Amino acid sequence: MTIDNSSTTIKFPEQTRQRRQKVRKAVLPAAGLGTRFLPATKAQPKEMLTVVDKPQIQYVVEECVAAGIEHIIIVTGRGKSSIEDHFDASPLLEKFLEDKGKTDQAELVRSIGDMVQISYTRQKEPLGLGHAVLVARDLVGDEPFAVLLGDVLIPGKNPATKQLIDVYEATGLGAIAVEEVPKHKTHLYGIVNAEPAPQPPFGARLLRIKDLVEKPKPENAPSNLAITGRYVLPPEIFEYLAQTKPGSGGEIQLTDGLRILAQQQGLWAYIYEGVSYDAGDKLGFLIATVELALQNEELGAGFKAYLKSLKLN
Repeated sequence: MTIDNSSTTIKFPEQTRQRRQKVRKAVLPAAGLGTRFLPATKAQPKEMLTVVDKPQIQYVVEECVAAGIEHIIIVTGRGKSSIEDHFDASPLLEKFLEDKGKTDQAELVRSIGDMVQISYTRQKEPLGLGHAVLVARDLVGDEPFAVLLGDVLIPGKNPATKQLIDVYEATGLGAIAVEEVPKHKTHLYGIVNAEPAPQPPFGARLLRIKDLVEKPKPENAPSNLAITGRYVLPPEIFEYLAQTKPGSGGEIQLTDGLRILAQQQGLWAYIYEGVSYDAGDKLGFLIATVELALQNEELGAGFKAYLKSLKLN
C-alpha cells in the first residue's frame, strides 16, 4: 500500500462527534440501465441477473440484514418492477409449493419476502450516483445510513457494511470501504488520498481522507486504495450533494459530495476485511459466478471437480 503523507494532519470539528445514532437504514441505488450487459438487460434489470442461485441484489440485501440494517431503500427506475416483485410476498407460489410437499422451497420463498422492511423510490432520470442517493433523502430522514452498490458483492461472515457501521458508531464520522488494487489499475477506480490514523480497535486499517480522485492515471494516483462500493454516511451528505453542480452528462457524482464531507466534517477510509467481486461487467460477473459457486455448500465440491476435469489450452 502506498499513501501520500505530504500534507499536515486534518483536525475534525468536534461537533461532528456529538451525535452517534444507530445506523438503521441503507440505500441501494438500482436505477441504472445496465448497458454493459446488453442484450441480457434489454428486458430485465441488471440487478436481477443471477449469480449462481440468487440475483445480485439479493446478495446485497442479505449483507444489509447481516449488518443489522432494519430498513432498506431501493432507488429504482423504469423497468425495475421485477426487483419489487422479488422481495414481495408470493402467496400463490408458496401455496403451490406446499401443496406439492416442497415445504423447504416454500419457506425459502417466504423468507425472501420477510427478510427486512424495504421501501422504493424512483430516480426518473439516470443523473448519477450522487443524484440517486439524493433521491432517497426523504425516506432516510435525519439519520446516518449505509449505501451499497448492487454490482459489488462482498460475501463473508463479517459484512463490510457492518465493519463501516462499527467505525461510524465508534467515532461519529462517516466511513467508506477501500481495498488495495495494483497501481497500474488505479485508472479504473475512485482512489482515496488518505493518511494513517490508527486507533483502537481498528488499528492501521483506519485512515483519514484528505481527498478523493476519480479514476486517476497511475502516475497521478495519490495511493493504491480504491473505493469499493460500501459507504456509511451522516445525513449531512444530502446537503453537500444538493450543493454539488452536475458534471459530465449532467450527472451528480457521489464522489463530489464525499469530497465536501471530508473537508467540512471529516471522513474515514477503512481497509475492510474480506474479498469483493465486481459483477458490474461481463468478465467480473463471470469471475463472481465461479468464485461464489466454489463457495456454495451444495454445489462447490461438484463444481470444483468439474473445473479440474477441464482441459484448458
